[in-house]
Amino acid sequence: MRILGIESSCDETAASVVEDGRRILSNVIASQADEHKKYGGVVPELASRRHCENILWVVKQALSDANLTMDEIDGIAVTYAPGLIGALLVGVSFAKGLAMMSGKPLIPVHHTEGHAAANYLLPESAELPALEPPYLGVIVSGGHTRIAEVLDYTTFRTVGKTRDDAAGECFDKCARAMGFPYPGGIHVDQAAQRGDASAFRLPKTKMDGNPYDFSFSGLKTYIVNLLHHTEQLGQEINRDDLSAALQQAIAQDVTLKTMDAAEELGYKTIALSGGVSANSGVRNMLASACAQRGFRLYMPPLALCGDNAAMIAAQGYYNYQAGITADETLNAVASKELRGESA
Repeated sequence: MRILGIESSCDETAASVVEDGRRILSNVIASQADEHKKYGGVVPELASRRHCENILWVVKQALSDANLTMDEIDGIAVTYAPGLIGALLVGVSFAKGLAMMSGKPLIPVHHTEGHAAANYLLPESAELPALEPPYLGVIVSGGHTRIAEVLDYTTFRTVGKTRDDAAGECFDKCARAMGFPYPGGIHVDQAAQRGDASAFRLPKTKMDGNPYDFSFSGLKTYIVNLLHHTEQLGQEINRDDLSAALQQAIAQDVTLKTMDAAEELGYKTIALSGGVSANSGVRNMLASACAQRGFRLYMPPLALCGDNAAMIAAQGYYNYQAGITADETLNAVASKELRGESA
């Protein structure tokens, strides 16, 4: 079964064709990063306009790269939540029109579930067989930081999630305060590899209630205030060392909580995904912790860590298999919990 995926939740206009939820036939992304760089972050109105300009040719290119026509597509999957509402509406509206014109099923996909599905696209090997539920998913991105039991392909049970800022937002806001260009996460990662994490002692968050929840707002505020205070004193701060300390703090928080949750719940298979899964500090620390415990770890290739349509098409395949489809009343939703959880 060939699914056409469409993704437009933030500043990437993307389309992809995936076969049977596992094999990428095409994957096209039109990034707006260079345009938003001058503003230091994504401008929602501008992002929506660019989606309108890009979506037609991106979908056409995805079909062309896959050497397929719409007649050979079995379903259309689209990100409908969560994300920037104007950006989402472009993708949802286009997908609805395409589904009505072609007579193909319309398949709604939650963006966070899509990130988890990126690991279904990994090539199978003797050391790393194809990922199948149940497993413990760790979804770490600019808008979401969450540990969830993936009970089956369409059923998630959240174990812990961020109560305020996500890890990716913390990286980006701190990067901006340090003077790095947008998107800042990659620049923090590069600087961290030159720095000494022990040069700074950063605050650690201890959560009341659920020990697996996250909070990164305090870490972000501490670093922003430290930078402002240093500037007011006319002093310079070592950005490499601060980047290393920041990266280590986030990686440790994610890794320790994931390991504790896995041991308590009895999981030996972990799957990392989301934009922050591209961060070398997070990848390396989680890989080391899993290796020490004999856990199997799945991580998407860097090309599938950020927003893309291949992950949406992959999750769309499993949604369709579970009977999850939509009609012309499908609407975009800016904020929505995973399936089966309260908002």
